[in-house]
Amino acid sequence: MTQNTVHRPGIKGLICDEPALFDLGSPGRKAYSLPSSAIPDVDPETLLPPDEIRGPIDDLPELTELDVVRHFTRLSQWNFSIDGNFYPLGSCTMKYNPRLNEDMARLPGLSQHHPYVPESLSQGSLQLMFELQEYLMEISGMDAVSLQPAAGAHGEMTGMLVIKAWLESRGEKRHKVLMPDSAHGTNPASSALCGYDVVQIPSDAEGQIDMAKLKTLMDEDTAAIMLTNPNTLGMFEKNILEITEIVHAKGGLVYCDGANLNALMGMCKVGDTGVDVLHFNLHKTFSTPHGGGGPGAGPVGVKDFLAPFLPVPHIEREGERYLCNFDKPQSIGKVRTFYGNFGVLVRAYTYIRTLGPDGIREACESAVLNANYIKEKLKNEYHLPYPGPSLHECVFNDKEQLKHGVKTLDIAKMLIDHGFHPPTVYFPLIVKGALMVEPTESESKETLDQFIEAMQSIAKEAEQNPKSFHDAPYLSKVSRPDEARAARKPVLRWKSA
Repeated sequence: MTQNTVHRPGIKGLICDEPALFDLGSPGRKAYSLPSSAIPDVDPETLLPPDEIRGPIDDLPELTELDVVRHFTRLSQWNFSIDGNFYPLGSCTMKYNPRLNEDMARLPGLSQHHPYVPESLSQGSLQLMFELQEYLMEISGMDAVSLQPAAGAHGEMTGMLVIKAWLESRGEKRHKVLMPDSAHGTNPASSALCGYDVVQIPSDAEGQIDMAKLKTLMDEDTAAIMLTNPNTLGMFEKNILEITEIVHAKGGLVYCDGANLNALMGMCKVGDTGVDVLHFNLHKTFSTPHGGGGPGAGPVGVKDFLAPFLPVPHIEREGERYLCNFDKPQSIGKVRTFYGNFGVLVRAYTYIRTLGPDGIREACESAVLNANYIKEKLKNEYHLPYPGPSLHECVFNDKEQLKHGVKTLDIAKMLIDHGFHPPTVYFPLIVKGALMVEPTESESKETLDQFIEAMQSIAKEAEQNPKSFHDAPYLSKVSRPDEARAARKPVLRWKSA
């Protein structure tokens, strides 16, 4: 079997080599038409000092509207998106985002509502935020929610600041935070930014927190344990009740990273498991396009005794009136300008209202079913380092393919030629050569079967023709760029030939 004879259903059609805008156009072309102005032309040098006047720009492209539209349309076709195909990034929840949610976020009364408008004229927006807080409290089992944090990691830091403020209000100054080795990568940084030393707890052979080590490490100098549940192996921490009891017995608090809440919503209330603080990734679990650095929203939910420490303002209701309460003397203060990323809140509100309680539960069930379907179908071709029950995602590795000299990165690159975005690779760190797949609730059985077939085909090719992986992908615009160099020394400015 050679590279030329292997059937790969990737893109084979017309792919344009798009030049830079500076190489397009001709002198005299314009993309606009403006009426003549009644204001006479004025020499800017008579109005502004010399250092405020921009000099001429050499070779500035002159383009028509069609030139510009086609250029950026063709560039967009180089990019892989969730609207085009399956995006199985584990721990990132890259699911389809309903267009209804986008329409609601673009309603003029919401999208054009300036945050400086007084409360009396902002009742609709404030009502939306208040009701979203209530929905998140109901879904999670927490007692109070702040919508202010801008993303998941920002929510983590906010939650840890709330824990720190509560401890200091009691005259306690603790120095450590316990962290499972299966935690999300931003958790240690969030704790460190709040001034805590991070102490790692190893996982046991089943991918769960090692309970014996937790009992040894938990002491009166530990502020909190910061865990992810389900963890980054896609597994539910079955000892969560005992974990929270151990931590609370020593006066510490329990923080739960809620990035994987789509595996629990409608099925299990996190607040009922003894968790004191929880952040929500609205851009993962409750819609909004995710990836590329934003936009995001990371609301924080807490139990009653921590509510006074949440950021200000807190959205509240008095009778039929909604207001922003700044009168919270124990609050950690503002963590975000205005009210947070309001457009993301609108999308999440729409998503929850559209699905309702039954739909929320069904989305959770579908996400878990899809992940387990993939796990069962691929467990004979790819090694499962932790073969226990999965929830929303499953983690394989390259142990079987390494026997033929094919690594995780090779598998990911070859998957591009089959028309799929690669899954998350080399994470979580406790799995060597990890391949982390999260199908989400969006994908149909037909799509999952196509992905499974592609992965099985890749496993077979790794066994029969491993050399074909060295130059994969073959069908993409770029095959194997130096990704480390691109990240460290990006080329951000066009240079004329």
